[in-house]
Amino acid sequence: MGFLEAAVVVYLRQLYYPEGFAFPLKLMAWEGLFIEYLREISTIVMLFSIGIVAGTNFYERFAYFLFCFGIWDIFYYICLKILLNWPPSLLTWDILFLIPVVWVGPVLAPLICAITMIMIAGCILFFQQRGYHVRINSLDWVLLFLGAFIIFSTFIWDYTKIIIQGGFISSLSALGANPVFEKEVSQYIPTFYQWPIFIMGEILILYVLIRFCNRMRLTNTNALNKVPLRGAK
Repeated sequence: MGFLEAAVVVYLRQLYYPEGFAFPLKLMAWEGLFIEYLREISTIVMLFSIGIVAGTNFYERFAYFLFCFGIWDIFYYICLKILLNWPPSLLTWDILFLIPVVWVGPVLAPLICAITMIMIAGCILFFQQRGYHVRINSLDWVLLFLGAFIIFSTFIWDYTKIIIQGGFISSLSALGANPVFEKEVSQYIPTFYQWPIFIMGEILILYVLIRFCNRMRLTNTNALNKVPLRGAK
């Protein structure tokens, strides 16, 4: 899937950025943009489907989804490097996603997210396959989603700022046909990424992962201590 995604990007860049991808973005017709939305949704559906087929319960399916997402993202950039010798640096800015607004950030940021996803998946599957009663409690879910939302906010930070400061909130559904918004986007060049906020979100997620692993080990230790020894009276 990583190669398939990279191949599509190669074709898009040949059409819109024959001289090489760089900001500011070149505007795409609404029809083409709509197809891109559908392609992104289809990719997520495929990743969900793999998780559903590979797992036997909610936590396994969640883990396989995260694992596949992380592997897909990493190999996407590996394939881009092989096919286009891009990105030149891990700090090179890229378009990451389009829904609900354009996500942008240095390549390093989604790669860190991908590695974190693989780590979470690995921990869940490790305990699951060893017979542990895997469960993520309510507090950990809240902290996990909060950390993910914090990271997500760094990706949409700049475009959300453009929408709010430009007064485009009232016309979100028609942004693609708004000439003023198109002008703003055509002049946008990212210069600063919210690394401090990203790190806060990443630390929060890693904290949840450590809490989860410690709780799983403690639960298993307590369960073993309650099992009577053979021959004991």
